[in-house]
Amino acid sequence: MKFWFITGSQLMYGEETLRQVEKDSREIVAGLKLPFPVEYKLTAKTNAEIAQTVKAANYDDECAGIITFCHTFSPSKMWINGFSLLQKPWLHFHTQYNESIPNEAIDMDYMNLHQSAHGDREHGFIGARMRMPRAVVAGYWKDPAVQAKIADWQRAAVGSLFSKDLKIVRFGDNMREVAVTEGDKVEAQIQLGWQVNTWAVGDLVKEMDKVTEAEIDSLVKEYESLYEIATDNMESVRYQAKEEIAIERILVRVGAKAFSNTFEDLYGMKQLPGLASQHLMSKGYGFGAEGDWKTAGMTAIVKAMYPDGAASFMEDYTYDYKHELILGSHMLEVCPTIAAEKPRIEVHHLGIGGKDAPARLVFEGRAGDAKAISLIDAGGRLRLIVQDVTCEKPFQTMPNLPVARTMWKPQPSFLTGLECWIIAGGAHHTVLSYDITDDVIRDFARIMGIELVTINAQTTTVSLERDLMLGDIIYRR
Repeated sequence: MKFWFITGSQLMYGEETLRQVEKDSREIVAGLKLPFPVEYKLTAKTNAEIAQTVKAANYDDECAGIITFCHTFSPSKMWINGFSLLQKPWLHFHTQYNESIPNEAIDMDYMNLHQSAHGDREHGFIGARMRMPRAVVAGYWKDPAVQAKIADWQRAAVGSLFSKDLKIVRFGDNMREVAVTEGDKVEAQIQLGWQVNTWAVGDLVKEMDKVTEAEIDSLVKEYESLYEIATDNMESVRYQAKEEIAIERILVRVGAKAFSNTFEDLYGMKQLPGLASQHLMSKGYGFGAEGDWKTAGMTAIVKAMYPDGAASFMEDYTYDYKHELILGSHMLEVCPTIAAEKPRIEVHHLGIGGKDAPARLVFEGRAGDAKAISLIDAGGRLRLIVQDVTCEKPFQTMPNLPVARTMWKPQPSFLTGLECWIIAGGAHHTVLSYDITDDVIRDFARIMGIELVTINAQTTTVSLERDLMLGDIIYRR
């Protein structure tokens, strides 16, 4: 993915000025140190140029968004036709070529060339007048803090385009009688682009029957290189490898990047996928247990935003009121990217589902600041709930709980954090991310046009209830 850099100007300045504008713009682009490349596209001078460039951006699958900057004065009426067609994310970069005003060099020629102070104001007006979703970043282009803001927007833009093309495979339905894992799949496709469909568990079993012993051998060797083997039951490990290979084959065949399953629908399978799901998550796939396709999709998106980051499907399990900590875990499926140390492959009985003991990765999550992310169907619209949390090293070893686990404190405080999550309708399933920032979350929600509810150090139950009432007015359809 790459981003197009479009500089705004006009023809009245003459060829010499326009050549300098292009030269300066190319230098700015070359100086941006960002997670995704930026390509200088043109200095836009006419309505036709802008409209044609926007059309090209819309249909270029590698273009993840446009960044605009008005080096000189660019009359905003000539941007209307192009912006009315824009289907890609847009960032308005309010910068200028020089950091400070040169005392002796400033003259009318200089003034004609360096006009972003009012050129970008004209540009900003038309964005506001057209009520376009956009990010605005102001600051000198060489400033690392300014570039970090652009980097955040880039990740949100990439996540939004990934979302628009996301396919999610549901192996079976969701857990019976559970409310929060339900949802309007048509609304999800309208708002987020997700194609959510069911594949029969029998189709997965047929695919498992095609997996060869040589293929299993190869994947088990990969397990051995990544994880500590802490079991003698290699038959269970090999069965998980067979499940993983079959699941990924189906995902690749249909072009899916996320999947869900449920322990209530394992017809023809000997084990619930544990190690299989965990290792697939570590490769970038999204996952949701008990048929939770919304969390599966959000996990995949966060992983697309941060390909080398730490993010996992997670579930709130139980509380320690004395130490004010939440124990986050799941019966099997937690991604090893959040592990504090090298995960161990272990095999233990699973007291749910009525199947054979599955192999799974066992580890403790690492300490650090993170965010718990929940996407829910709020009735008439989707709501993205994000809570700041602080993960801590578990204060107990819990030797009889052989699962991956972590512990965290929610913001703004333990009890208020719990109350806020309940008031907002947050699910018991979340995406736990150590990398995503507030700016990325806000940019993503803005691009996708969905409600965002944040719970942080400044949140109170009163302020949250007020925000939720406003959300009912703004987002209900």
